[in-house]
Amino acid sequence: MNALFRGKAWSFGFRTAIMLYFVCLIVLPITGIYVQSFSDGIGAFLESVFDPLAWKAVLLTAKLAFFATVINMVFGTIIGWVLIRYTFPGRRLLNSLVDLPFALPTAVGGLLILLLLGPGSIVGEWAEKLGSPLVFHEPAIVIAMIFVTFPFVIRGVQPLLEEMDKSQEEAAYTMGASHARTFLTVIFPSMLPGIVGGAMLAFSRGLAEFGAVVLVAGNIPGKTLVASVYIFGEIESNNPQGAAAVSVILLTLSFLILWTVNYLATRRFQR
Repeated sequence: MNALFRGKAWSFGFRTAIMLYFVCLIVLPITGIYVQSFSDGIGAFLESVFDPLAWKAVLLTAKLAFFATVINMVFGTIIGWVLIRYTFPGRRLLNSLVDLPFALPTAVGGLLILLLLGPGSIVGEWAEKLGSPLVFHEPAIVIAMIFVTFPFVIRGVQPLLEEMDKSQEEAAYTMGASHARTFLTVIFPSMLPGIVGGAMLAFSRGLAEFGAVVLVAGNIPGKTLVASVYIFGEIESNNPQGAAAVSVILLTLSFLILWTVNYLATRRFQR
């Protein structure tokens, strides 16, 4: 009886400690952002959100994150396919390098892009001669977002390819289906949940990127000023309410995206 009581007490204490950790680390900071954003009333919140610089920064961020996500969907799917389906020298090294943007500080990633595409680089000089400079313009922001969100689609696709039952693919070939038809009707539907889930995570991550973007964007209000840099500027200008209001928009979008990803994953495993 005492052993049973101690077991239940330990289990209750363990669950309570985990919940307190979760509340202190996640719930309280998020709640604080929402409280701060409405601290001066809903009128002040709407005024901060609909400030021309604020909504332009949010729209620009969403637009560029979308472009970066589409590019990552295409190339991430191809790279994930190659790393799983083909064997070649250096494959393991390339597969390990996929996660480098997760481990590398984003400011370092921004510096790499600045050195690669800046005015003093070969690529930067070539782009300027064509009249389309990259750094301090929208293309550099997209490239920075692609860099930091690069692994999501690849890592979303790879497990599905590894778990795929090849008998269906072989049966399609046996029945005379071409490689393209087999890919579109058999392989691609199996990969689609990973592509969609990885893309949504990449989009959410792109919305919040700061370190890599701030070095290459130029931060021109209304042109290259993204939401995360705008938030930083509002804090520097001693306007925490305005920063919190824009943060709420990004938080809400990210929450909806993550909830959708979790919902799709749950439905997939229930099938």
